[in-house]
Amino acid sequence: MQGNGFHNAKLFTAVNPAATIDYALFQRCVHCGLCTSSCPTYTELGDENDSPRGRIQLMRMVADGHPLSDRMRRHLELCLDCRACETACPSGVRYGRLIEPFRLAVEQADQRGEARYDWFREIVLFRLFPYADRMRRLLLPVRLMQRLGWYEMAERLGLFRVIPGRLGRMAPLLPSRLQTAPRLPKFLPAVGRKRARVAFFVGCVADAVFRPTHWATLRVLQQNGCDVFIPPEQGCCGAIHFHSGDNRGARRMADANLVAFELDRYDAIVVNHAGCGAMMKEYGLHWQDGLQPHRAKFAAKVKDINEFLDNLGMVPPAGRIEAVATYHDACHLAHAQAITEAPRRLLSLIPGLELRELPESGICCGSAGVYNLNQAEMSDRLAQRKVENILSTGARIVLASNAGCLLQIQRELRRRKLPLFVMHPMDLLDLSYESKRPWRG
Repeated sequence: MQGNGFHNAKLFTAVNPAATIDYALFQRCVHCGLCTSSCPTYTELGDENDSPRGRIQLMRMVADGHPLSDRMRRHLELCLDCRACETACPSGVRYGRLIEPFRLAVEQADQRGEARYDWFREIVLFRLFPYADRMRRLLLPVRLMQRLGWYEMAERLGLFRVIPGRLGRMAPLLPSRLQTAPRLPKFLPAVGRKRARVAFFVGCVADAVFRPTHWATLRVLQQNGCDVFIPPEQGCCGAIHFHSGDNRGARRMADANLVAFELDRYDAIVVNHAGCGAMMKEYGLHWQDGLQPHRAKFAAKVKDINEFLDNLGMVPPAGRIEAVATYHDACHLAHAQAITEAPRRLLSLIPGLELRELPESGICCGSAGVYNLNQAEMSDRLAQRKVENILSTGARIVLASNAGCLLQIQRELRRRKLPLFVMHPMDLLDLSYESKRPWRG
């Protein structure tokens, strides 16, 4: 291990990965350990180096001049950046403001050949995922295979397992039935008394894979008296680039969204997927330059759909849904945005629905952006843990407010051949407004 440490030390002599981090943020951690029970990797592994306080100590060592070894880097890479430790911390440690800039600096300073050009990151993550139209075109053959029953057969026979690496991880993550939906319009009027004027953020993967959920969200907003604008020039929030080490690409996408949304026209910019909302709410923190005031103003307008409707006062839906459901707290909603009660209050308004609390609801499901592609073993362990907790509730419907969580939980349930419905809260609320049920019969 000494050799590995020396090798990496040479990589980072020019730039200390902790150089841009305020040292006082490290000192805020008092090492009380109250964060450990909330940390998914520590809960699974029991290794202090894989706990929040352990990782903070590792980063602080680097800040103090200790070379970043391969072993230290492995512990830091295994972090999901779920930020559950922030929710648990009594000292108010902002862990995300430590791990995120540290990782960015490590990626930017890494001069190893395999790090300089990672084809999957450069092509799939940076040139495919952030562009919904490109994703849709690529998914056309998948839709055809699903209609013919070939996709399900390939999954059942385990053929996806012969696809190497991260591509093999991607294939079974797709929903078993990719649903189509019409293109989103530029404007939808409020139903009944007008109560708000909002812009809707579409995103990239969310639009390519979950456009029906977008339509459900828009209908729910209309039913609650909202004029809804969908600016056509908007794009990816930048989270994929930011969390994959491309700070410049993330800033380029964030700045494009600053131009796309006319802030003074809207009461809020509504987002229905937690990862996008968390990223956009922190535009004003990530880049300190001449556009920082505009980014901060933009961030202040961003509202998660659950948060927005709860604050607005949701019009209760009338359609009964006689079912047992459970709600999983998406990490970037519960921990990054501190929104936990709003979704539960909204769901409690659905007549007939019994909402049962999910054990360890705040523990990550293992999706964490593209973590499930890069850290397969830990991601699978967390998915299995999450599904065991879901089964303990006896629920037939599983709800989550983030695309990654929905895909991760669906995949694990499908792998076990468990016939549960996995959906966004807006999908279920829309069904209630429309007096429809999630299933026939």
